[in-house]
Amino acid sequence: MHVHILGIGGTFMGGLAQLANALGHRVSGCDAGVYSPMREQLDQAGIAWQEGYDPAQLASPPDLCVIGNALSRGNPLVEHILASDLPYTSGPQWLGEQVLRGRHVLAVAGTHGKTTTASLLAWILEHAGLNPGFLIGGVPQNFGVSARLGSGPFVVEADEYDTAFFDKRAKFLHYRPRTAILNNLEFDHADIYPDLAAIEWQFHQLIRTVPGNGRLIVNAADANLARVLQRGCWTPVTTFGPGGQWQATALAPDASRFELTVGGERIGLGEWALAGVHNLHNALAAMAAAAEVGVGPAQSLAALGSFQNVRRRLEVVARANGITVYDDFAHHPTAIAATLSALRGRVGGARILAVVDLRSNSMRGGAHRAGLAAALADADLALLHSAQPLTWDVDEVLHDLPDSGGFFDDAEALVKALAQAARPGDHILLMSNGAFGGVHAKLAARLEQAQTGGN
Repeated sequence: MHVHILGIGGTFMGGLAQLANALGHRVSGCDAGVYSPMREQLDQAGIAWQEGYDPAQLASPPDLCVIGNALSRGNPLVEHILASDLPYTSGPQWLGEQVLRGRHVLAVAGTHGKTTTASLLAWILEHAGLNPGFLIGGVPQNFGVSARLGSGPFVVEADEYDTAFFDKRAKFLHYRPRTAILNNLEFDHADIYPDLAAIEWQFHQLIRTVPGNGRLIVNAADANLARVLQRGCWTPVTTFGPGGQWQATALAPDASRFELTVGGERIGLGEWALAGVHNLHNALAAMAAAAEVGVGPAQSLAALGSFQNVRRRLEVVARANGITVYDDFAHHPTAIAATLSALRGRVGGARILAVVDLRSNSMRGGAHRAGLAAALADADLALLHSAQPLTWDVDEVLHDLPDSGGFFDDAEALVKALAQAARPGDHILLMSNGAFGGVHAKLAARLEQAQTGGN
């Protein structure tokens, strides 16, 4: 079968392309732009893709078009598919029907931590010899790819964003998991959800799809999730985190060493490369889920020692002139605060210069402005950036930022300000859910130049 994927450059749709390719389909695709790391993954898999949405690319019609949720009415290729009555479906529906059916699906849902938790779970199962399949919205460095068919249980990052322009249900409702992790729940995606209650309704629908002989792995300390469960739950529940059955006690300031207990029983000590209490909670969720496919807690604990963090999660991207530069995907106040707390625990009293790219729809629309300054409290200097116009007055936040803060709408000006402010021993944390205008590479080049005495 020839499958043509619209939006193939995204991590989800690009991962889907790799799964379709592994199933033996002829796969092609298109996008407005295909960038690293998906470009390399598609090329390595031998998957043909092209830029743009010219209808001429379907002169020889495929057997099926899979349309990503970034595409909408008015797109020339979408209009051609509809007008020509070509068969089409959404990515989540194709995944559910063609890959997940008949397998033990472990879905990782929640506002924060999905990518890290799914990567942890996939690695624990791999370490245990279960050869898991997975589709993850990032690049788990233990595997080097975002998706793999595998032959054992299947781990899927279960996103609550909508499915497609023709299907406004949350993506995760197509996955029918036997084991579902509910990491946390907050308001996000203000471009499609009017309030928290609307997101809670979607999570309740997910719970309705988990069978009675399955398992829900739930954050015990999340009041929003507790409220969702009160609406109805037909599946046994395992809890993790403070007050839960699976608990971890940090033994180092950055939580890189910890003690694991399950049901009050001490399992052992763990040591790993990740930082932050939030990541300990991600690990607890992953270990509890792994137990549902026969991986014991001691075995899971051992796997954490060789886990390599996901790309763009406190990833060191440059070191120059005694300054360390990190890239992180955080773009919600809770995630920003957790990432900063983790870095503070790791670097102690060293200066942290934090930059938030206000790129997400929720940030640009002002849904998170009230919590932004408080989220940056652990930084010594905090700067904001947005290449696109904001619908709110950024001055509302600037005066509450550490060290007065500053706002930039130009990447070059931001890089110049950071380079001037940074001094040896500093840590610069760049947070964005996009490419950030190449700020990482530009800043690294400027710092290298300063180190070698250039201008």
